[in-house]
Amino acid sequence: MSSAELVQAYRRLYRSALRAVQFSKPGRYVVRDQLRAAFRGERTTLTSAANNEGAQPFDPEAVRRTVWFLNSAAEYRGIEHKILRNLLKTAYWRRKEAAARQTPWKVVHQQKKPKPDDPFIRTAYDHYDETVAMLNKQMRLCLR
Repeated sequence: MSSAELVQAYRRLYRSALRAVQFSKPGRYVVRDQLRAAFRGERTTLTSAANNEGAQPFDPEAVRRTVWFLNSAAEYRGIEHKILRNLLKTAYWRRKEAAARQTPWKVVHQQKKPKPDDPFIRTAYDHYDETVAMLNKQMRLCLR
């Protein structure tokens, strides 16, 4: 796996994803952030521990299948389009909710004790993440 192959895979995925979301404003930014996090291996508000623990090596076949999936989502309004739309909507609102839950620094500085962590909020997307992981495993895709 050379860096040229990684760059080529990133560009193919990004180009196909932009076509699939028809360059719409919230969609293209979510796609960009998801791809960046995936290729950098970051843990963000868009990904949980379940997605990041077993980092998989670069798989050209999975990239090829994902590009095919994204091209199919761009061309037809079928199940691929609906899956992609729901993945992007979930990622968008997940990021928005994480930003809304973040306490401003001024308030954090004035607080005497930290706020208790809510287990419901922490585990809200676990089932969703497992479903996406099973979809990726079954279809040999690399969706996030």
